[in-house]
Amino acid sequence: MPMEITVIEHLWIPLPDGRRLAARMWRPVAEGRYPAILEYLPYRKRDGTAPRDATTHPVFAAEGYVCLRVDIAGTGDSEGIFDDEYSEQELSDGEAVLAWLEGQTCCNGNIGMIGISWGGFNGLQLAARQPEALKAVVSVASTVDRYADDIHFMGGCLLSDNANWASQMFAYQTRPLDPKLRPDWREAWVERIETLPFMAADWLGHGQRDDFWKHGSVCEDWSAMEAPVLAITGWADAYLNAPPAIVENMQAPAKALIGPWEHRYAHISKLGTHDFHGEVLRWFDRWLKGENSGAEALPDYRTYMQEHFVPTKENKPRQGRWIAEAQWPSPNVRAVTHQLGQDGCLQNTPATGEVVVSNPATLGAAGGYFCAGMRIDNELPGDQSGDDALSACFDSAPLEAPLEILGRAKVRLAFSVDRPVAQVVARLCDVAPDGVSQRITYRGRNLCHDDNHEIARQLVPGQRYEVEFDLNECAHHLRQGHVLRLALSTSYWPIVWPSPEPVALTLHLDACALILPERTVPVEADAQAPDVARKYPVYAAAVTRAASGTSNTYEEDDGTLVLETFDDYGSAIDPVHGMEVGSHVAMRYSVHPDDPAGATFSSQWQFTFARGDWRVQVDTDNLMRGDTQDFHLWRKVVASEGTYNHEVCVKEWSQTLPRDCL
Repeated sequence: MPMEITVIEHLWIPLPDGRRLAARMWRPVAEGRYPAILEYLPYRKRDGTAPRDATTHPVFAAEGYVCLRVDIAGTGDSEGIFDDEYSEQELSDGEAVLAWLEGQTCCNGNIGMIGISWGGFNGLQLAARQPEALKAVVSVASTVDRYADDIHFMGGCLLSDNANWASQMFAYQTRPLDPKLRPDWREAWVERIETLPFMAADWLGHGQRDDFWKHGSVCEDWSAMEAPVLAITGWADAYLNAPPAIVENMQAPAKALIGPWEHRYAHISKLGTHDFHGEVLRWFDRWLKGENSGAEALPDYRTYMQEHFVPTKENKPRQGRWIAEAQWPSPNVRAVTHQLGQDGCLQNTPATGEVVVSNPATLGAAGGYFCAGMRIDNELPGDQSGDDALSACFDSAPLEAPLEILGRAKVRLAFSVDRPVAQVVARLCDVAPDGVSQRITYRGRNLCHDDNHEIARQLVPGQRYEVEFDLNECAHHLRQGHVLRLALSTSYWPIVWPSPEPVALTLHLDACALILPERTVPVEADAQAPDVARKYPVYAAAVTRAASGTSNTYEEDDGTLVLETFDDYGSAIDPVHGMEVGSHVAMRYSVHPDDPAGATFSSQWQFTFARGDWRVQVDTDNLMRGDTQDFHLWRKVVASEGTYNHEVCVKEWSQTLPRDCL
């Protein structure tokens, strides 16, 4: 029977150096000592995540947990200055928060951490530091390797989302503090703006996997994570590779769950909702309460095996079924090698000859948004047939029987190039008899990098090289009569930032292959599929402007391809503290098919805040463009106050960085 709960809307957590972090707490009304659940983020518990928090923490609190939502230093209403994502300050502060929570009279000393994306990252990172009170983690849409599988680089290729995400964080970090909680709000607000790190440049300045990225990458020492981990993500998300890797490598108990979802908690997914609360409670009931909840008996890896459907950029439910693997890696999955053939086929024996991969820089228009779940809509990959037509494709014969793949396919290439800087992007596609091509998985590879991405060297044109790399995790069932396609290209805009020059990549087919993780199961195990989402509370905000979004692709007179998106996240009045918050963002991606060096990204964010006579508006502009030698970054903020938008702070930044084999 759910317990009656109470909410402490705001409290201060003191840190050893005198700073204070702002927090919100949900807990049972009944006196007692309970296990606790911590979510630790920079996204503002006062307004940013308040609607989502209302759907999770009250549910957990009613089941006998103390739930704490904390703003990272220098964000929300917390004191201090923000320095970077997953910094030493953030993690040491996190340890102090855990120690403070452990010492509260309402907590029994057993604490779990939960979070999606940022909160999923620092949950794992704090577990690796082994604070005594942290007994379990639920990590959603996270990574174990900050260089390989975050929003900055992929296979050593620069992601355009390095600039995009930095622009979003720039907008987030320039928001004002709440005057009701911080009498010094204006002074602290200006100080935050003046001291903001230029994260797009900071991240771009580390083009290889150096100590900057190894910090916070828990794969550096798997044995350090002793707290049991439930790792969750969705196939429409960008963060795919962590859950199976965690199960495969952790010594402590770990389970993986991958559904069809985008970058959201599963109970609020637009692609099919599931009982996220039940999954979380089963995990924490076992490791925080010591109950026999069934968490340990779960299969190592439960996932949604997707099937072909007509791909569309709109948010629509996926097609497929739930499966389970009792152990991972699984004996039901074997690596099967398919050679790349001269005539564009996948075959059993090595081929001879060469195939040239060369395409316009505009290839990738059907790729969708890198991390689906961040926009209003129009963000999923569409029919790949147009991009396929510009790629070098290698097709299987129409399948005589269904084929299932589960895991990470590998691509092995022997190649030479005509330019010193080059990359390759590999896509696996499910092609229906009518020619509709659905992307199964993909990944880019910077061909200038060594296998560890720690060394970058320009290539010698004409020299033969060999490379082997993994694609992203996938689970896909190809029906009889369908064709499996490997599509190779030298660009994938706008997801992957293009090389500085058009490249002709010559494949030497005698050593080119696709290695598939093919799954054959005599009898399916009980998938223990998540049930339909249970009822949960929602934040009763008064909507004053409805959310909406648009996406438009067009070609300019000179042939430049432009993608423009506009997302209006609407505006609403908070039911607790009465603040009205609104926001929108416009983004623009452009590239000429014959001039990859000139690729450009820009964005403009606006936030508005109001309560009574208090009015604040923040406008941020961001630009990244390139040439053959350098990247050029620029950003600006205009922070205004009052009905007539009196400018409180205006500041610009600019920086130029060498491309460094990108």
